[in-house]
Amino acid sequence: MMPKMPIKTREDLSKVYTPGVAKVCMAIHDNPSSAFSLTIKRNTVAVVTDGTAVLGLGDIGPEAAMPVMEGKAMLFKQLAGVDAFPISLASKDTEELIRTIKLLSPAFGGINLEDISSPRCFEIEERLKRELDIPVFHDDQHGTAVVVLAGLLNALKIVGKPVDGIRVVVTGIGAAGAAILKMLLAAGVRDVIAVDREGALCRGESYPNPMWTWVAERTNPQMKRGALSDVIEGADVFIGVSRKGVLKVEDIQKMGRDPIVFTMANPEPEIEPELAEPHVRVLATGRSDYPNQINNVLCFPGMFRGALDCRATVINEEMKLAAAWAIASAVSDKELNDQYIIPSIFNDKIVPLIRKAVIQAAIETNVARRIPPEFREDN
Repeated sequence: MMPKMPIKTREDLSKVYTPGVAKVCMAIHDNPSSAFSLTIKRNTVAVVTDGTAVLGLGDIGPEAAMPVMEGKAMLFKQLAGVDAFPISLASKDTEELIRTIKLLSPAFGGINLEDISSPRCFEIEERLKRELDIPVFHDDQHGTAVVVLAGLLNALKIVGKPVDGIRVVVTGIGAAGAAILKMLLAAGVRDVIAVDREGALCRGESYPNPMWTWVAERTNPQMKRGALSDVIEGADVFIGVSRKGVLKVEDIQKMGRDPIVFTMANPEPEIEPELAEPHVRVLATGRSDYPNQINNVLCFPGMFRGALDCRATVINEEMKLAAAWAIASAVSDKELNDQYIIPSIFNDKIVPLIRKAVIQAAIETNVARRIPPEFREDN
């Protein structure tokens, strides 16, 4: 914590501490919403985990998960100027986690949930969204989904296929997979098949995971059954958020014209990129050592920058869709090609583009409590 101005005199001290600070305290007491303008709340995000689902490492505990939270806090600050605090909680109990985050919330303008295992992450996020009046965003779900959609929008430009005319197969219906499915449906994709350990999910079936039931009721319109290799025939897009070895060359060869394949399992993708490349039109992975990296760091800094600047009460579907379109727009038609469908995380246009789109969507959906000056009609 660094002061914005030096404390050199007794007068300075009296303003930031006793007795002058009492005026600020009482101003907030009389008008709680003024905490956004009078404290650090306006620019702070809590990055919260229980360490149960760290990418590529699994349930490694809250202490071991801290470096990921710290890295995320660095990215928040460097890319979007947001002050993020890494917080690891020593509990796996859903109710205890919800209660603890609620107790912490007065100091923060937003909550970024991270690396919490499925299906607990769904209930924790939904409850916090209902019970808090600040944005709650599970980045493993929604950050990934936003960037996947952005990449897909640009990939579809290359192959000349409309969003509402494609068939998509998604494997791995955990936190990220479920959010990707929701984003695809919200973006207008009509034909999606979800595949997990049980095979293709179909409505009417009974599943141990409530999220699988929700997905099954809204996807697979043709009621296709079987394993991935049974349902991938004719698909235009494959999106994998599962594990190594799930996708075979023979599966890709069954897909439709100019297949688009996103293999995002980390650290080992669903199929080795070198094996897939000769058979696909557009290939993307979650890794930085191949072209077209689908990385949620493209999303969360700008998403929270926008949400904080308009003091949004939630991050809704419209704001997520707006962020996806903003990321996609950062790649011009002149730049767009098979090896470049998604911008670099170091592209300094990304955060301003997302911020603007997110604020506009928040205003239009009536979840913004503040209208930044550049968005005011009299400006």
